Amino acid sequence: MEDYGEDYENYTYEYDIEYGDLEDLRVEHRQKETIHIISVVVYITSFVLGLIGNGTVIWVTAFKSKKTLNSVWLLNLAIADFVFVLFLPFYIDYILRGFHWDFGVAMCKIVSFVSVMNMYASVLFLTVLSIDRYVSLVHLSWSQKHRTVGRAWVVCGCMWVIAALLSCPAVIFRETMRLHDKVVCFNNFHQKDPYVAAMRHITIVVIRTTVGFLFPFTAICVTGILLTIKVKHSGGLVRFSSFSKTVSAMILAFFLCWAPFHTFSLMELSMHSSGNLHNVLKTGFPLVTSLGFFNSCINPLLYMLLSKKVRHILKRSCLNITKSSLRELSQSVSATEMESVPGVHQNGVPEGSVESSTL
Repeated sequence: MEDYGEDYENYTYEYDIEYGDLEDLRVEHRQKETIHIISVVVYITSFVLGLIGNGTVIWVTAFKSKKTLNSVWLLNLAIADFVFVLFLPFYIDYILRGFHWDFGVAMCKIVSFVSVMNMYASVLFLTVLSIDRYVSLVHLSWSQKHRTVGRAWVVCGCMWVIAALLSCPAVIFRETMRLHDKVVCFNNFHQKDPYVAAMRHITIVVIRTTVGFLFPFTAICVTGILLTIKVKHSGGLVRFSSFSKTVSAMILAFFLCWAPFHTFSLMELSMHSSGNLHNVLKTGFPLVTSLGFFNSCINPLLYMLLSKKVRHILKRSCLNITKSSLRELSQSVSATEMESVPGVHQNGVPEGSVESSTL
């Protein structure tokens, strides 16, 4: 195993969207513990808020609101984030164990696959949301004929397939290996040829950056600019709805959270040319990775805070739950008081009456 590790001395594996490449473990003792503590805190916060927030959005869009195209887009986005946050405890455990993977090679591949697929699915659904918003406001006649809930589900199915295909490298290259006294979950691009490993690394980073960031960012910017121009030239006939503002906030949050990660990924491709850059990447990657993960709990919070309809549904549901709980509590208290009254049977009928007799 020592010789196996030496094959990678001149090449650093990408951090991907997961921790634990071999070089990271070699310099782990020189990294500040506070970086990992901050990452764990962000992961735990993302897990708790993401579980509650995305679960709430799924409940509202699937069961409490009218089935529209907007609810379909948001439901699928929430499902992608919800599935991802379910796997965050694996990352938390990995960091707390000092980057020791204790869940086997299958889970190493699955967790990595879900992480990458969440990133692709999120940006794809946000892109579809942005384009659909433009079409619904600018091309009214076309959208009334062709924008249907059934077709929206077909588009969502295509987005899921594309996200899964783009995430396949995580299943292909992700492996586990015992290094000294730890088991690491890492990207094994090639066992002995650094050039092949580097080419595969560069290819994956370029695809991930272009498809997962640059192309969607360009499409969203273009549709946003065109929509803004249309609104200004319409003389007030076309207006941004509250949902449109919510979508804009979610798009802005996504790119603010993921832009640092993609920037660091591109910088990593040339980090061997600069020792200072190498140190910056080693220190900053855990933080930008956790920031990207944090996006999974921001979307539902923005949706619940900015959408008046969702706030109304949640308020009404909370009132109904409160009323139901108080009603049950009142009935329970009344039953207890009746039981404590002498001469009164458990069912509230005086003892000795026909109803309370054994007949």
